[in-house]
Amino acid sequence: MAINDNVLIKIRQMKTSLTPVEKAVGEYILENVEEIPHLSIKNLARLTKTSDASVLRFCKTMGYPGYRSFIVSISASLGSMHEEDANPYRDIQPGDDLSTIILNISRTNSQSIEDTLQVINKSEIARAVDVLRSCRRIAFFGIGASGLVGTDAEQKFTRINKMCHTYTDGHSMLTAATLLEKGDVAIFISNSGETVEILDALEIAKKNGACLIAITKYTKSRLADQANILLSISTPEITIRSGAMGSRIAMLTVVDILFAGVASAEYQHVKKYLAKTHNIVAGKQRR
Repeated sequence: MAINDNVLIKIRQMKTSLTPVEKAVGEYILENVEEIPHLSIKNLARLTKTSDASVLRFCKTMGYPGYRSFIVSISASLGSMHEEDANPYRDIQPGDDLSTIILNISRTNSQSIEDTLQVINKSEIARAVDVLRSCRRIAFFGIGASGLVGTDAEQKFTRINKMCHTYTDGHSMLTAATLLEKGDVAIFISNSGETVEILDALEIAKKNGACLIAITKYTKSRLADQANILLSISTPEITIRSGAMGSRIAMLTVVDILFAGVASAEYQHVKKYLAKTHNIVAGKQRR
């Protein structure tokens, strides 16, 4: 289960990967969310020009066993939706003054983290922490902004003496994936979950028996389907003007959670490494 379950965020994130019928149901719900808790399954099917069975399939796609549990989640999500409407994602606009930019970027980054908490699965985090604690080595894979997230992860896990490295171009990814073995962990970082270089490396790593962890947007994707452990993020629906800012912040948050989970679980063992790395850096800063 997600840490905080918000079905409206799930629908918004998954819209592009739904079937046409599911998309019709999802779009109607998002556009008429206030009335949904008062509708029977038959009424919702009529209003969306679908069928009872189609609405039920939509509920199951969203992770709910039936219509009743889906409606309960809709009702619970309404309060947080109102908060988001008062504090929405805002894209970069031509001529924005610095005060507006400061406020909008801060809100977008904060909302990315809050929304990620709505979709990320606590049990999947626990599984990821367990395999990271016991693995022989860790390989991070990411292109562009996702590669920067991998570099941040490498820096963190190196501090607790974990053997790890980040690969950020197609050729090095293929080479690294080829050398992975059973007992190794490969963490693939991709907002879309459809980056060709990532998928090529994942296929090789899977054949070699490595444990595959995906950090990717909460939606259907080839990366999400292939991963052994799926860590979902939520990102804003804004244009390319903002680049990968929201997704990067969400991904960095997931990396921080994994690092803190491993470091906390092994604290008695890793505290000496944390102290050593802190002291050597602090010593350089005093010079």
